[in-house]
Amino acid sequence: MDIRPIKTERDYEQALERVESLLDARPDTPEGDELDVLVTLIEAWEDRHLAIEAPDPVGAIRFRMEQMGLQPKDLEPYIGGRGRVSEVLNRKRGLSLRMIRNLHEGLGLPYESLIPA
Repeated sequence: MDIRPIKTERDYEQALERVESLLDARPDTPEGDELDVLVTLIEAWEDRHLAIEAPDPVGAIRFRMEQMGLQPKDLEPYIGGRGRVSEVLNRKRGLSLRMIRNLHEGLGLPYESLIPA
């Protein structure tokens, strides 16, 4: 068992290949232990280098608009008048609790996507 930290893309690819060759390893064997350690190293590397950040609230709203074929005027029942919709979409105004609730209930946007981190 020659296990090293994953530092480069090449190390990552090699670790993936080795894991593939160990997929049939039985638990509590040297190969099974190697598989467990490699999977842990791979997950840590992926979390650091391949993580996808959640969109900001405006990004989430725009994505849902695209999914549903909505125009800014279609957000007026959830956000307010045309000017307020424009301010929100241009990041000049934050979402109020009422807006968040309306967007969640009306467009099915998760609360987690609408509350800034």
